[in-house]
This record gives sequence, structure tokens and C-alpha cells, in this order.
Amino acid sequence: MKKLKLVMVGNGMAGVRTLEELLKIAPELYDITVFGEEPHANYNRILLSPVLAGEMTIKDIMLNDVVWYERNGIKLHLDKKVVRIDRSGRKVVAADGTTEEYDRLLLATGSNPFILPLPGKDLKGVLTYRDIGDTDAMIEAAAKYKHAVVIGGGLLGLEAANGLKLRGMDVTVVHIMPWLMERQLDKTAAQMLQKSLEAKGLKFLLQKQTKEIVGAPDAEGRERVKAVRFDDGTEIPADLVCMAVGIRPND
Repeated sequence: MKKLKLVMVGNGMAGVRTLEELLKIAPELYDITVFGEEPHANYNRILLSPVLAGEMTIKDIMLNDVVWYERNGIKLHLDKKVVRIDRSGRKVVAADGTTEEYDRLLLATGSNPFILPLPGKDLKGVLTYRDIGDTDAMIEAAAKYKHAVVIGGGLLGLEAANGLKLRGMDVTVVHIMPWLMERQLDKTAAQMLQKSLEAKGLKFLLQKQTKEIVGAPDAEGRERVKAVRFDDGTEIPADLVCMAVGIRPND
């Protein structure tokens, strides 16, 4: 029997786990093609925080390397973002023009980090914390700059702040709510957490509304973040701004 063509858009943990199960229960059913927007094979996104903190490397968090795809006969397109689905023609098209036909199409595209619509959000040095590229950029910035501001006092923001602190940066966490991790913790527990993090050298500004990310020319003449300004008129220095304010479906 001729194999069906299965195309999967997305190369993250959930999608590749699905492929692992398919290969177990129906190894001869599909010719499989995978598109991944990132230049890396499948890795454990949850472990990016230990990578940022210097406790693990990218190699340590890989789940399925390129050899795994080859060994299982899977055609892998890395660093290629699918931008169009031709449903009548049953094919997908990537931004660089790469086209693949399918009999069945699996969308496993995950989520994107939410970017606050602030003036200065596109300045060099303003990052989110979602993938290996973000992590590498923060590690690089930590080696060159001093002041980091993390916008968002949820779990991800605190992990980013801790990692940047361990990398030697002076870190301030800015949070709009009255206490940290308000979705998981009550006020008393959050105050205990904040106290323990302050003992490690982290600083916190709670119930602060960010108004603007301020830029200035760097040594090479490019506009780079230099400060974060709040709606009460105050501002703090920032060589790096990490936004950790939630995610949206990547649809």
C-alpha cells in the first residue's frame, strides 16, 4: 500500500511526541515531513531556564536531534516558516518558497510570547523569553551589559530574572500586580517568595505600569534600550529588557 503523506507544521515538544507515538503504532502508514520555524531540532523548552542560568547547555536539552529524524525517515525542514496552506491543492508553502504536498496535515504550532504595545518595544535589547534564540541573546547581553529589567512577575519572568542574575546582571523585576505569581500564590506566600529572591540580590517594583522603553545610540551608533519609564514619570536604567507577560496561540 502506498504511504500517505503527512506534513506537520511545528517542530516542538507536543508535535514530535505525536510523531513518536505514530511511529510506534503505525510505522508504515506515513511518509512524514516536518517544518520547524527555528534552526534547531526538537528540544525541551521547559529547560531553557537552566540553560540561561548556566546549569545546562543546548545540547543537554535536545530531545530529538537531526539524526533521529534521518533514522526514522522523516524529512525535516529547519528554519522554514510555513506562511500559507493551499487546502484545495493540498500543499503548504514556506516563506522561502519551499512547498510540500500532503494527504493529512497536522498543525502543532504552539504559542508566541505576547509583546506589550509600548513605544520602544522594537529597540535592540528588548527581548521575549520563549526559545533558544532568546536565551542565546540574553546570555550574550549578560556578558556585555549590566542592567536588566524583566517585565512580568509570573513564573517565566522570575526564571528569566534568576538566570540573568546568575549571569552577573543587576536585575529588576517590574510587575503590574500587587504581588508576584498572583495566579499561583496568595499574598502571604508571594511575600515569602519575594523575600527569598531579594536575599539573592533581585529587586522588585510592584504595581508599576510601564509606559515606555527609552532608547539611545550605542557605541556602534545603533538605537538600543537605555531605560524603562513608568506612567508615574519615574524611570530605571536598562541595557536589556525581557518581556515575560504571557503567550498567545500561534495561529
